[in-house]
Amino acid sequence: MNKSISGFSKLSKSKKIDWIVSTYLSNSDVAKNTIKQYFNTDKKLQRLHDEFIENTISNYYLPLGVAPNFLINGYTYAVPMAIEESSVVAAASKAAKFWMDRGGFKATVISTTKIGQVHFMYNGSFDNLKLFFNSIKSELIENAKPITKNMEKRGGGIIDIELRDKTESIDGYYQLHATFETLDAMGANFINSCLEQFAKTFKAKAENTLSSPIEIVMSILSNYVPDCLVRAEVSCNVEDLTEDNIDAEAFARRFVQAVNIAEVEPHRAVTHNKGIMNGIDAVVLATGNDFRAIEAGVHAYASKDGQYRSLTHAKVENGIFNFWMEVPLALGTVGGLTSLHPLVKIALEILGKPKATELMQIVAVAGLAQNFAALRSLTTTGIQEGHMKMHLMNILNQFDANNQEKEAIVNHFKTHAVTHSAVVEAINELRTK
Repeated sequence: MNKSISGFSKLSKSKKIDWIVSTYLSNSDVAKNTIKQYFNTDKKLQRLHDEFIENTISNYYLPLGVAPNFLINGYTYAVPMAIEESSVVAAASKAAKFWMDRGGFKATVISTTKIGQVHFMYNGSFDNLKLFFNSIKSELIENAKPITKNMEKRGGGIIDIELRDKTESIDGYYQLHATFETLDAMGANFINSCLEQFAKTFKAKAENTLSSPIEIVMSILSNYVPDCLVRAEVSCNVEDLTEDNIDAEAFARRFVQAVNIAEVEPHRAVTHNKGIMNGIDAVVLATGNDFRAIEAGVHAYASKDGQYRSLTHAKVENGIFNFWMEVPLALGTVGGLTSLHPLVKIALEILGKPKATELMQIVAVAGLAQNFAALRSLTTTGIQEGHMKMHLMNILNQFDANNQEKEAIVNHFKTHAVTHSAVVEAINELRTK
């Protein structure tokens, strides 16, 4: 069967659905009803969602939850989280409540510099290239003024442009490495527009000055932003870690050991940092930011010294337990989906309409809280006890359990270990009776 099509993007939404269903899906009626079931009944709102991307056929829902009781720098937040994974919001909430009673989280924005690069090839004299760059640098910035003037009025703009010699890596490869301050905007469009203007001016002027031609390869921002950095931390007396009959000193010792393992063992570090990103991604997504960019930049930062390591660190010093993380987060609270998506607007309002720097602090704290909750479970009761109890409802829904069945089985597993096979056995036994 021929599954290719020409002009798909020009089809109406209903025609797109008809083609997808008839070409790829076996039960066409059920499939079509499922796709349409997720349409928004508000036509204006649905049209808004349809226009976020191309070739839309439906909406894909994720739960939007809230983790309350986050005390950050003396202010209490309820943190919106968009995520599908069981126990993430519960774990964040539990960690937030734990630290609220111990002074809360501290967060500090260290720097907010973002990066963009013009990548180009040049096979002439580097000394001539350097002289040319130095002579034209101010003109590069001046020619971008139509783009930067509004950002400059708010206190942002171009910080600097450097010429970087990368010929040790690739013959003839150089960069214009530019740094920016974009304030409350994530700044991708602003940075890319500036870079393309730099490239245009640079190439045009080079044609009349340099004996060897310049070939612009590409002009693009970098999602690796090691100088757009925020620190989140908690600390308390070791004896104050006591809770739920856990010995405080033993817990602190195992907790620090667990972090140390993730600092030296990449296999553990990946899972360790994935747990941090459970918290970070959920808040980033809820606030309309680009979680793919954040993921890429954070994991690159975890490898900055040549080996992939834990993002978090822990120590006990003079009887004080310290747990902290520094993480790069290029976030925005204006532009993009932040001004379009209705639930993003609500999420930002729940957070008190934060500036980008405040959102950086909140997101970093969510990641630290998530990691604390995971390590606390791992080093005490084990990760599965809490996770599987949260996952119980998903298993019951897979078996279309009714309300009476759910109530009976939830009560049963209050005193029994939750495993997938045990839940299946329990529901089959209940239905047999």
